Amino acid sequence: MTRRPAGQRAPQQIPGDRADLAGFPRLVEEFCEDMAARGYSPRTIGNRRAMLSFLAAWLGERGITRPADVTRPVLESYQRHLFRYRKKNGGPLSFRSQSQRLLAVRAFFKWAARQRHVLHNPASEIELPKAERRLPRPSLTAAEAELVLAQPDVSGPLGVRDRAILEVFYSTGIRRSELANLAVTDIDHDRQTLLVRQGKGRQDRMIPIGQRALAWTGKYLAEARPKLALGDDDGSLFLTAEGEPFSLDRLFRHTMATLMLEGGADIRYIQAMLGHARLDTTQIYAQVSVRALQAIHAATHPAAGNQPHHDRDGGEARRIAVTELLAALDEEAADEPGAAS
Repeated sequence: MTRRPAGQRAPQQIPGDRADLAGFPRLVEEFCEDMAARGYSPRTIGNRRAMLSFLAAWLGERGITRPADVTRPVLESYQRHLFRYRKKNGGPLSFRSQSQRLLAVRAFFKWAARQRHVLHNPASEIELPKAERRLPRPSLTAAEAELVLAQPDVSGPLGVRDRAILEVFYSTGIRRSELANLAVTDIDHDRQTLLVRQGKGRQDRMIPIGQRALAWTGKYLAEARPKLALGDDDGSLFLTAEGEPFSLDRLFRHTMATLMLEGGADIRYIQAMLGHARLDTTQIYAQVSVRALQAIHAATHPAAGNQPHHDRDGGEARRIAVTELLAALDEEAADEPGAAS
């Protein structure tokens, strides 16, 4: 069985006449193929295609089916449409969602102009709306996190698997797609590390994992996974009841980051563990070694050892750091499939 990237969905269909070589469906497909050739991830390509489908549908309602017929005033009208648009629940699109759609439009027409599909770029002067500063979503406390961790019934293989998954999420803060893509060989029990292969931005990273998460993962590998692996085994770490890889909703990423900060971890260590190239509210930080990450993880993460950790810095600076980190995580979450709908 061939391993598949987690979270992939069927390609979004672009409205229009696919037989028209100069129409939106054909050119958007060429644009996506070019992105793939330049190393963009399937998720990014899928999101761009989805954002452009909204534009093509809106233009089609107005009789515009070719990128060459799109003008700057038309795109300005589309931008006003996004501002006035109301979702099924009556709420508006967030400025972040509006920006996502317009970023795809700008990227597409920049490509179209470079490829001579349009005489000039009508989106070159489109200004993105300024993103609002939102209050961060509340994270779980350490006690609340422990209650969640204790929910699975570990008397059976699925419960052991679920507990191992929650422990890995809680200990490492990795993304749902990163967890779904883990292979059995990506966890090194001797070195107490976890290898995230081709994470966001197609970057590999080695991060520490706590002893308790390793213990539950070891129990899962010894007792549960052999009962779940059916037929061809592709080496995926976590398997469904049908013996296949799967993806999960994000759960412990915010909590892990917040509690490590509250425990005294420097924000640059959290940045490295989460795989961020940058944080909007902080400067660019240098790479940190896995040994340094292990030390700070063990010293600050509530589940890294057997002793409880206490907040060593409850001042305003610590609270600001938490707010800034969660704001960056919220922005990252907007890149998830369907976040702009």
